[in-house]
Amino acid sequence: MRRAERLFRLVNEMRTRRVTRAEDLARHLEVSVRTIYRDLAHLQASGLPIEGEAGVGYLLRPGFNLPSVTFTHEQVDALAIGLSFVESLDDPVLASAAQEVRAKLQASLPQPETRRLADAPFFSFPRTTGGPLHARHIRTAIRERRFVELLYADGIGRPSERRVRPIAVWNLTIGWMFSAWCELRADFRTFRFDRIQRLVVTPDCYAPDEAKGLRAFLEKEKCESA
Repeated sequence: MRRAERLFRLVNEMRTRRVTRAEDLARHLEVSVRTIYRDLAHLQASGLPIEGEAGVGYLLRPGFNLPSVTFTHEQVDALAIGLSFVESLDDPVLASAAQEVRAKLQASLPQPETRRLADAPFFSFPRTTGGPLHARHIRTAIRERRFVELLYADGIGRPSERRVRPIAVWNLTIGWMFSAWCELRADFRTFRFDRIQRLVVTPDCYAPDEAKGLRAFLEKEKCESA
């Protein structure tokens, strides 16, 4: 790994942590602790707002932003595989957006002849689970933290009216679903798109609530599957 890339990854890693030890950074970057100490000293001498010392820990003060840098070959491969998967989805809005992202990224890459993204040899088979009619509205509700009201039918066709806080969209082999905090049940629920009879994104926004958010949902799923 080139030193410039290692320094970038080091700063990026510190942005995701609070106080962190050199040993933890060395383990993450797969280098020696001595190398981390040298890199941190270099970054501090260059004016980066890094506080701390050996044996105590280091902290990158908030508010520092990194300029964009060149992607590595592995990072370009990861982008190509991810974009290929999204382009294969039967959601035309997302598929079109992924194609636009691919073109924009390719145009911004230096040395395009060695870092091909537009025609990278990574492919996904088209998904034919039935593009959900309301997926775009659910994504908007998640992004803008809006309540959604829906008329939903259970497994035997019984309808019920729900007011929910959408938190995640799933694309599975059996079809599309989304998870949400259900105000009616006062708990998390996962809904199949093909059972939605009516859906309205309301103008009502809700305040962030960790107990009703994605992290709490995933933690509950983890506990129930253990």
